[in-house]
Amino acid sequence: MLKLGLVGEKLSHSLSPQIHREIMSKHEVDGTYELLEFSRETFAEEFNNLKKSGYRGVNVTIPYKETVLPLLDDISEKAKYIGSVNTVSFENGIAKGYNTDYYGFISLLEHHNVVVKGKSAVILGSGGAAKAIITALLDLGIYDLTIVSRGKHNFHGNHSISYEYYKESKIKNDMIINCTPVGMYPNINASPLPKEDIHANIVIDLIYNPQKTSLLKFAEELGIKGIGGEIMLKEQAVKAHEIWSA
Repeated sequence: MLKLGLVGEKLSHSLSPQIHREIMSKHEVDGTYELLEFSRETFAEEFNNLKKSGYRGVNVTIPYKETVLPLLDDISEKAKYIGSVNTVSFENGIAKGYNTDYYGFISLLEHHNVVVKGKSAVILGSGGAAKAIITALLDLGIYDLTIVSRGKHNFHGNHSISYEYYKESKIKNDMIINCTPVGMYPNINASPLPKEDIHANIVIDLIYNPQKTSLLKFAEELGIKGIGGEIMLKEQAVKAHEIWSA
């Protein structure tokens, strides 16, 4: 039996068990997928225990996509470059990290016919998810990239700006991509940006629960194309199963 799970701090919002069970059913794989809520204080100990608990692999979500890095025995080259891991395989006591968010995001863009090359984008957030999305955009030929974050960050030469500076500058871009959890269930009335600060042709929100976040509702009211994160979630899950089945 294939034993899998999702590691995170708060997981009541997650649709991952349903998606992974559908994938296993489709491929006639006998397996389980569990929600594993670990506190920040006990995360390292509980993660290390997974190696000897019969798990073939786990997905990793907020807030542990970067925290997990020093606990791994090996990391794929792509995940190492990104600096974030959301998929881990366990084999013969070895924990290896991968980043399937990267591939899931590219699939989302392809599904919605979003062309990145030569375009400009604003990234909201600077955590593990943001790093994967920034890497994908750079690989796809993004022309101009602005990272908006609460703290100061530098990702491969791309420096972040504050939300205050972004608001004052009224930067107009081809797309805004929300990589923060702001607006995720149960805080569905929250938005990383107020309506008046949305200046773009496309708004992408990686959040998938709810399907239409407050940010996407603002975009709709402004006549801007809005895209949620469900396709990315499903496609990164497919990629994860390819790793676990190898």
